[in-house]
Amino acid sequence: MYLRLLAIQGSWNYETLLGNGVGFCTEPALRLLPGGRGGDAYRAALSRQSRYFNAHPYLAAVAVGALARVELDGQPPARIERFRAALCGPLGSVGDRLVWAGWLPLCSLIALAAFGLGAGPGAVVLLFLGLYNAGHLALRAWGLTVGWRRGLAVAGALANPVLRRGPQHIARAAALVGGFALPLALYRAIGVGRVLSGAVLIAVVAGAVLLARLHGRVEGWRLALAALVAFVLYSVVRHG
Repeated sequence: MYLRLLAIQGSWNYETLLGNGVGFCTEPALRLLPGGRGGDAYRAALSRQSRYFNAHPYLAAVAVGALARVELDGQPPARIERFRAALCGPLGSVGDRLVWAGWLPLCSLIALAAFGLGAGPGAVVLLFLGLYNAGHLALRAWGLTVGWRRGLAVAGALANPVLRRGPQHIARAAALVGGFALPLALYRAIGVGRVLSGAVLIAVVAGAVLLARLHGRVEGWRLALAALVAFVLYSVVRHG
């Protein structure tokens, strides 16, 4: 089930969104239903779990574990469907704030700081991929485990301090890292002795105006990731 979570978006579509992926991920557990694979209980449960479902792809692991548990516990179908619908909103909003608005920008800025401190393009990319993947793989493992253990009572897991306060702490950490990552990266990119050149001042002013105009229209993670990519590409061209 955990390995299948890595492909939960593989059958994403506009009709069921993650629904087919949830059915695919819960299928190994559904084989344990009375009648086994291909039995009436198995087919009904798989059909139910493959319907429309919308949540963050990483935190969908919580739903996969919980839904597999309630199916095996023999909960009434109507109750399972209400429970399934109730999971969508919380798992979507919490995941977006924790990952897209928090963890992804932080990993980008840490990698950008490494570039500013002298790391090469390959090391910067590996650092970013290592940090980001370690985070989402751990989040999926936690979600699947807590969902499987708690079943219908999984709502309490969403009150976990990491999920409730994590986005705020990660945002503060990203702001702190960004405060020294951007100057370091800029200093390395333009070189010693040209920090206060007219071209740099123009670029800084233009960047400030652009950020002000984009306020509220572009997510922070997109800007952080774009800055990371720009500096890595610059380093490749300059030192290639």
